[in-house]
Amino acid sequence: MSNLAFDEKYGVKTFDVAEHLKNDELIALYLAEILKDGTDEEFIQALNDVARAKGMNELAQKAGIGRESLYQTLSSKKPRFETIRKILNALNIELVPTIKTV
Repeated sequence: MSNLAFDEKYGVKTFDVAEHLKNDELIALYLAEILKDGTDEEFIQALNDVARAKGMNELAQKAGIGRESLYQTLSSKKPRFETIRKILNALNIELVPTIKTV
C-alpha cells in the first residue's frame, strides 16, 4: 500500500521530516545527528530530506550542479564525495573533524 493510499484509507498524514526543517540551525543539527549516529545511507537520505526542504532546483543551482545530477546523487548508495561537498557548501554546512569520545 502506498503512503498516499494509507493516508487516504486511515485519514492520517505520513510524517515527512522535510516539512519540519524550517531553518538553517535545524538543518545543521539534523545533519550532525545523522552523521554522528547514522549510516552512510541514512546521511544521504538526510541530505535528500534537506534538499527537499530547501527546494531541489534552488539547491542544485547554488551547488553548481544540474537538478538531475542532484537527484541522482541523492538516490545513489555511493555518491561522489566531491558532489556531497558541493551540496554541503551550498547549504553553508561545514564538516569539521573532531576527536571521537568513547
